[in-house]
Amino acid sequence: MTALLEFKQKIKGIYAQYEMYLLPLLKFVLALIYFIWINTNMGYMTALDNIFVVLILSLICCILPSGMMIFAGFALMVGHCYALGIEVAAFLLILILFMMILFLRFSSGKNIVLVFTPLAFAFDIPVLLPIGCGLLSSAVSALPAAGGVIIYYFVRTVRIQSQALLGMDSDIVGKLTLLSDSLMKNGEMWLTLIAFIAVVLAVNLIRTRMFDYAWRIAIVAGGVIYIVIMLAGSMSLGISISVFSLIIYTVVAVLVGIILEFFVFGGDYTRTERLEYEDDDYYYYVKAVPKALVATSERSIKKINGESAREERKSAERVVNYSTPLFQGEEPPKKKKRVQETEAASVVQKADIDDIDFEKKLEESLKDL
Repeated sequence: MTALLEFKQKIKGIYAQYEMYLLPLLKFVLALIYFIWINTNMGYMTALDNIFVVLILSLICCILPSGMMIFAGFALMVGHCYALGIEVAAFLLILILFMMILFLRFSSGKNIVLVFTPLAFAFDIPVLLPIGCGLLSSAVSALPAAGGVIIYYFVRTVRIQSQALLGMDSDIVGKLTLLSDSLMKNGEMWLTLIAFIAVVLAVNLIRTRMFDYAWRIAIVAGGVIYIVIMLAGSMSLGISISVFSLIIYTVVAVLVGIILEFFVFGGDYTRTERLEYEDDDYYYYVKAVPKALVATSERSIKKINGESAREERKSAERVVNYSTPLFQGEEPPKKKKRVQETEAASVVQKADIDDIDFEKKLEESLKDL
């Protein structure tokens, strides 16, 4: 467990250090996968079904707000639908406008969920999306999740009915009727939409409660609710669903949700504290759940070379030692000896000067003159 906590802290530290570069990179990867999914499932317009177009759009989306990714995806879908007929493109535009007016405008900060929803279906783990929304977002994210379900089933309907739509070139009413019936009478779409909304609301409700291990209970409860709704709905509506695949993929989604909880929340409920405060107006009852952290050792490397060693030696030689005789009122031995030698030399010089007979020297110098 300690190793996992250290790994978690390292991952968070790396992301915090390089967030300025990692966030655009992640947006680029997400946009690239989303646009490739659109072209793979539609791809009716050759000009748009091009990897260079996808790369350019992904680069644009990585430097702009996430809403640009949603509108770029809508533009790709409308372009491919236009290749099948202007009626199909108009139907999709009306559907998008209807979703934006009805509920997407209430969840502007959460609409990126609309991009993740088709990708969750593409990876065969659709229940992971409502569980993740309930854990990481608010209950409002159920609205874009529902919109993503509608978009996914519309794309699937167009892919299935593409040959029929191409065969009705001049039958405008027939195309619109085919598209509307394929969506409105699609029991699987409505069942999935209800399951998504129920799971998002249930997971978010349980996750925000005060009891211990609320996140993990919410994850498991979300998986169970999804399985129950899908099984009950399939039996009541007569929809054929693979029970084995449903259970397996739901278990995988629950495991991924637990991993997500470890990295995002990771509370240590064994050290939970319940505190009470009060002021002049209120009483405060606080439940404090500490984060599961581990102290990581930081290593510092000191570089030692010849130059630094010599500098340290020189600085050590310049250090003053206050215990020397100089600071104790005594003279150093060498200095004493030097002073004694100087005094002896001056005495000898004085003695030599005293031995000189100046009168005799003066008489000799006068005789020479």
